[in-house]
Amino acid sequence: MDRIPPQKSSSFSPATFREERLGRNLSLGAIKLSEHGPTERVKEESGEGERGRGVENAGEEKAAEDAAEAGGDAAAPEEAVEPDLAALSAEVDAFLAGRDGDATPPGISEVTLDKFASAVEQEIGQSEGTGDKWAAGENGEVPPLLAAIKRLAALAAALTAAAEGSKYTIGVHRVTGVLHRAMTFVEDEFQSTLEDPRVAKAAQTGDTGSASSKSMRRPPSFGHGADPDRCVIPSAEGSGAGGDNSPPFPPETVDRLRAMADAMITAGYVTECTQVFLVARRNALDASLQSLGYEKASIDDVVKMAWEALEPEASTWIKAFRHTINVGLSGEHDLCARVFPGANDGIGRVIFVDLAHCAMLQMLNFTEAVAMTKRAADKLFKVLDMYEVIRDAGPIIDAFITACADGAAATDSESSNTDALADVKSELASVRSRLGESAAAIFCDLESSIRADAGKQPVPGGAVHPLTRYMMNYLKYACEYKNTLEQVFREHHQTDSDDDGAAAGESSNNPFAAQLMEVMELLHGNLEAKSRLYKDPSLCSIFLMNNGRYMLQKIRGSPEINAVVGEAWSRKRSTDLRQYHKNYQRETWSRVLNLLRDDGVITVKGSVQKTVLKERFKQFNAAMDEIQRTQGAWVVSDEQLQSELRVSIAAVVVPAYRSFLGRFAQHFSAGRQTEKYIKLSAEDLEAIIDELFDGNAISMPRRRN
Repeated sequence: MDRIPPQKSSSFSPATFREERLGRNLSLGAIKLSEHGPTERVKEESGEGERGRGVENAGEEKAAEDAAEAGGDAAAPEEAVEPDLAALSAEVDAFLAGRDGDATPPGISEVTLDKFASAVEQEIGQSEGTGDKWAAGENGEVPPLLAAIKRLAALAAALTAAAEGSKYTIGVHRVTGVLHRAMTFVEDEFQSTLEDPRVAKAAQTGDTGSASSKSMRRPPSFGHGADPDRCVIPSAEGSGAGGDNSPPFPPETVDRLRAMADAMITAGYVTECTQVFLVARRNALDASLQSLGYEKASIDDVVKMAWEALEPEASTWIKAFRHTINVGLSGEHDLCARVFPGANDGIGRVIFVDLAHCAMLQMLNFTEAVAMTKRAADKLFKVLDMYEVIRDAGPIIDAFITACADGAAATDSESSNTDALADVKSELASVRSRLGESAAAIFCDLESSIRADAGKQPVPGGAVHPLTRYMMNYLKYACEYKNTLEQVFREHHQTDSDDDGAAAGESSNNPFAAQLMEVMELLHGNLEAKSRLYKDPSLCSIFLMNNGRYMLQKIRGSPEINAVVGEAWSRKRSTDLRQYHKNYQRETWSRVLNLLRDDGVITVKGSVQKTVLKERFKQFNAAMDEIQRTQGAWVVSDEQLQSELRVSIAAVVVPAYRSFLGRFAQHFSAGRQTEKYIKLSAEDLEAIIDELFDGNAISMPRRRN
């Protein structure tokens, strides 16, 4: 606020007043010094350049002449008489009361005016440095200082409007001069009382609270780094209001502020009063935001920030915005209503609307800048958090608009005040729309990310692909925002079916669910394509089992994503998993089982063909060695799936091998021949199967005891 700083006087004695010039030209509505032409006597004594002081000197001489005519020797009293404020106030009240009737108004002498002005000066001077000068009496009566200033303001207005014209010219200058000085004093008191202690605290502590404001509600990013499944979600921080939620001032301080504001408004100093109050409360709001770690930043600065730096700033902004909406503005609305009640409530509404307008538009600049940054998958969750707090602010702003409209008369100024809050509401809707469009576009870009991941290098051991981990974790966390994303897609996302005017089925009822299913199907197709990179059909099946099982476990482990995907999709994927399992069993173990069958080649006409039998054992041993060496290095990280595979293999292979041994082992002579061909016992075979899919290649042979 570009204003001349108040020139506070340490004394309000008449001598001091006449010797000091005012440090600024304040307005008192209709009271203007230029409206009262100086007397010829003033012109002769002081000239054009010293008009103000000439009027005062002329006033003293005129007062002396009047006193001499009225009382002879009274013009030169031997000793100063202390002005009686109560008696003088009674005379002023009689003068003011008489001017309200139809009869000829009573007059008032210049001496009385001068004495009353001096008495008010003395009252103000005696009040300096005391803490209870604005406190109401025991029975709620107006504080004496406030009553004196109000009476002085009413007198100045009456004298200015007097029909007698220049009769009270000197008295007008004397009274209005003291009133100006009184208003300077009151404004200084008002400003110092309004200094919120939290503003000074914020200035001393600096950027306190910024570290705590960096906490995030959910993991904001899903890099391809180590162990992405071990994401720890911090506990939610209440309402996120933070900061100091206590009222800015105790009741007794509010009473003093109300008294001072009433005095300034009564005297016509509405502009000074509102400006001081507005600037002080803006500073208090800024200090409150700084205590939460929030610092103002231009749109250009935000757009240029890397996401690693911008992300914690967005977390801080969310906390600060939630505090401003839920705590800050409510507190300011209450304070304005208490300091400017009754006839002054219109002024309080003007101040509050200005505060809310400035605070909101300043903070919304940040969200607008975030919406302008380049889209990236990792930004989705912070964008949704910002979308939610802005969406939730709408009803609160509506309540403020209703309160202002209900409490205001239907005047042009009041209408403009409501319009200012309506502008805030409109800006909230605009920023919310841009964030919603950005969130929907980021989610839809997942399709492009999946299509772009077309690497030709298979994952070693058929393990879960990083793309699967990334996407499923991403979708799982996205579904924690299920209601918000459904709203975003309904309100802020245009689809091809919308443009054609014909959307069917799930897409029309829940476009977010339709988009998520599109991503899931695209991921499934991408994984099937990646499985064909493996030359071994068995490993291809292991890869599909691993990734399919991972997807299914993520879906069933999250009620949110399971509700979106539905049981039908899960059942279909379970069927696919069983088929992958059958494919693996067929490709790997059917050949092994064929070696353990007597298909008429080993036993011919009741006679065992030892040559064929030896070859069968050699082939079986070689097959098991190959399986152990290769499939021991394969990876099945899901313990349940790993156990199911081992149990199903052992249930088929071990009994068949035990039966084969029972039938043909005796055909080998004990000793070296047996050890050469029968290298595994049934227990050895079980041990080999139990070591498959550990990611460790261990070669045979194991020797039977």
